[in-house]
Amino acid sequence: MVGILIADDHTLVRKGLRAVLEGHAGWKIVAEAADGYEAVDAAAQTSPDVAIVDCTMPRMNGVEATRRIRQQRPKTEVCLFTSGEDDFIIAAALRVGARGIIRKSSPEHELIAAVEALSRHHPYFAGIVSEALFDHYARQIEHSSRVELLTPREREVVQLVAEGLSNKQVGRHLDLSVKTIETHRGAAMRKAGLSSTADLVRYAVRNHMVQP
Repeated sequence: MVGILIADDHTLVRKGLRAVLEGHAGWKIVAEAADGYEAVDAAAQTSPDVAIVDCTMPRMNGVEATRRIRQQRPKTEVCLFTSGEDDFIIAAALRVGARGIIRKSSPEHELIAAVEALSRHHPYFAGIVSEALFDHYARQIEHSSRVELLTPREREVVQLVAEGLSNKQVGRHLDLSVKTIETHRGAAMRKAGLSSTADLVRYAVRNHMVQP
């Protein structure tokens, strides 16, 4: 039995994926998640063989969720579910341990092929995504490594601030004091060379931490 986790913030998307995947003999949806935090918790609780993770989820994006799932459950293979073919996303996904990438516009047979490959611990990069991966990965490392300078907590704070939360709201969300949030926010801005909240939002959008 292959256990599968589905993580996407759209209920209809999750239902569609479930309908396709549960029709395959020997596969079972062991958990669903609506954001990155739920995905990480669900993976820790259910130990899925394969996790299909939406790239642009709220609160914690798919790349960060993938990083944490792979750190906590290295045997869980992650397929990043993306709406585009952005080189940065491909490079970032590889670096955090995703071994599959498929587009939301992909036909059902590609989703099935991706899960089949990952369940055997084989990578799966479909069509033009694989070409972009191998053509541009090396070129993207220098650019994308700037986000790697941030700690996991700093990345959390940056995403939440970029989503419009105040320091106080971020503190309540992460169960931290406003002073601690200000410290993490300031450290992230210094590392990334940012001088304003507007710069921080642009940085988060440019690095695909939030949607524009």
